Amino acid sequence: MALRRRQLIQAAGAAALAGGMPAFAQARTKVKVGYLHTPAVDGHIWIGQESGAFAKQGLELEMIQFTTGLELFQAMIGGSLDMLSTGAVVSNFPARGQGKVFLMNNIEYATAQLWVREDAGIKTVADLKGKQISTTTGTTAHVFLDRALRSGNLDPAKDVKLVNQRMTEAVTSFISGAVPAVALWVPFDSVIRQKLPGARKLVDASAFFPEAAIMGGWAARNDYYDKNRAVITKLIAAWAEVNDVVTGKPDAAAEMLQKTQYKEVPLADFKEQFKASKYYTNAEWRTRYQDGTVTKWLQQVTDFFVANANIQGALKAEQYFDAKPFLETVKA
Repeated sequence: MALRRRQLIQAAGAAALAGGMPAFAQARTKVKVGYLHTPAVDGHIWIGQESGAFAKQGLELEMIQFTTGLELFQAMIGGSLDMLSTGAVVSNFPARGQGKVFLMNNIEYATAQLWVREDAGIKTVADLKGKQISTTTGTTAHVFLDRALRSGNLDPAKDVKLVNQRMTEAVTSFISGAVPAVALWVPFDSVIRQKLPGARKLVDASAFFPEAAIMGGWAARNDYYDKNRAVITKLIAAWAEVNDVVTGKPDAAAEMLQKTQYKEVPLADFKEQFKASKYYTNAEWRTRYQDGTVTKWLQQVTDFFVANANIQGALKAEQYFDAKPFLETVKA
């Protein structure tokens, strides 16, 4: 019996070396990942899940959906998440020392949008003076809205009234006529297009690029990041493989996402939403990591949160963002 057992073990070892991994040797590292269901945030994740990119790196992602980046970070800080993928909030909590940023997904180039009702008489941003605007404060939409209002010489704190709601409720308020304007992120624009065809997009974030570039990306819990560098490296390697698809075959990537995760959005609309993010190739990201562009863009949004959320003793982006794992893992 002992001989037979030894032979089985030896056979298993030989199979592993030959690439035929036996079932008990295929143990994967489980990672609890929080995310938002918007293509700018979860696009890479679901394409990687579908293609097997993460599995190939020995990772099993346990996906946990949240409504806002604020809730994501609160969950991670509380210990129920190992890491997360989000939008502008990636420049908020890490500046408080809560989370380490290590990977960028994209620029939310035109994902944040300001919509107005046709019957509200709002033709320009300046016409919003004295009006109510629904949004979710502390998010990508809020950061964008602040910049948009200032472009119309409006003081966000004095000249308009922000109505802070979850995005689902904010959009509902707008459609019902309770407020004349809403600052949102895609894919919530689809709901408005379907239910309020007369509504008009006044401006989107692309009008303020790169001065107000808003990046989405990944952050890990501080203790997890310090103790699991190998997992971070594997996740980046898988992400880079997916990013080659996103940048090299964008239509195929969008079609895969729409078919598996965004069936409620018509394909033509989804492709437009997918294009609302600016994606860079791995080589282009390497350049932006190395020349300080990523740090600069993160800092721009951190400055907004410092001013609006009154963050005391905020860390600089160069302190909370670690470019080394990406640069060491992804060779262009």
